[in-house]
Amino acid sequence: MLSLGLARVSEAAALASAWFIGRGDEMAADQAAVDAMRSQLNLLDIDGVIVIGEGERDEAPMLYIGEAVGNSQGPAVDIALDPLEGTSLTAKDMPNALTVIAMAPRGSMLQAPDVYMDKLAIGPGYPKNLVTLEMSTTERIERLARQKNCTPREISVCVLDRERHSKVIEDIRSTGAAIRLISDGDVAAIMHCTDPKRTGIDMYMGIGGAPEGVLAAAALRCMGGQMQGRLMFRNQAEKDRAKHSGITDFNRIYDRTDLVRDHVIFAATGVTSGSLLQGIRRHVDYFEADTLLLRSKTGSLRRMRYRHPISS
Repeated sequence: MLSLGLARVSEAAALASAWFIGRGDEMAADQAAVDAMRSQLNLLDIDGVIVIGEGERDEAPMLYIGEAVGNSQGPAVDIALDPLEGTSLTAKDMPNALTVIAMAPRGSMLQAPDVYMDKLAIGPGYPKNLVTLEMSTTERIERLARQKNCTPREISVCVLDRERHSKVIEDIRSTGAAIRLISDGDVAAIMHCTDPKRTGIDMYMGIGGAPEGVLAAAALRCMGGQMQGRLMFRNQAEKDRAKHSGITDFNRIYDRTDLVRDHVIFAATGVTSGSLLQGIRRHVDYFEADTLLLRSKTGSLRRMRYRHPISS
């Protein structure tokens, strides 16, 4: 029942933000998703606390880190969420905008501060530590290619299109591997690694948000695949923020089970269409949404299609 409830939370946020697809207003799209997600969360029979959210309380009056959610009538759980992963994707009507939420027992998710994280992910079915953050870019691609019994030219790597990744992009291309550059949305990008035959993505690497890293790890805990992450700090203030979250080893490399230490439920609903999910479609008298609902305990993956009357 909690799984289905989490799907409703994700769907509500996607439907609310759908009104702003292609309208150029990132803040309005995000606010609509936040409001809808918070409202639905507070209907759930949980004693929830947001550990990955919109930011600190003073910066994010809605769905802030540490906020209590639910009606306090159920289990104590951690909540990680991104009400609209890809606000600019939504505003520009570009692919792979999602609403994302994960739930796990209290104390089982890394309370990652809002700093950068260097991330590396591949799909399931490979030997543990086949690729690691301590390897060079070239070595990662060559090792994956050998394991897949192919050449580096047959490997495709997803990378955020940022100036900070110019050297990584250069190194990837020097191996002959292909690159799919994305403007935003690295939770979806990491999830793409779990099904390369469908998505065309074998590996994700690069620096993005640490909170998104925890959300991606929750998805991979359900779907399979390997992930490593290392927090990146630009100044002392960011280290102080990490200390406040209980992090003392600033050089630690986290794997998937360090980021999410217990069983987790994960839901994502498409806002704009992509390789994983269809976006919100408007018909004559209803909206249609596609949701991916995952449970690590059972290994189940459920694809749900939901019709919501426009008049309601």
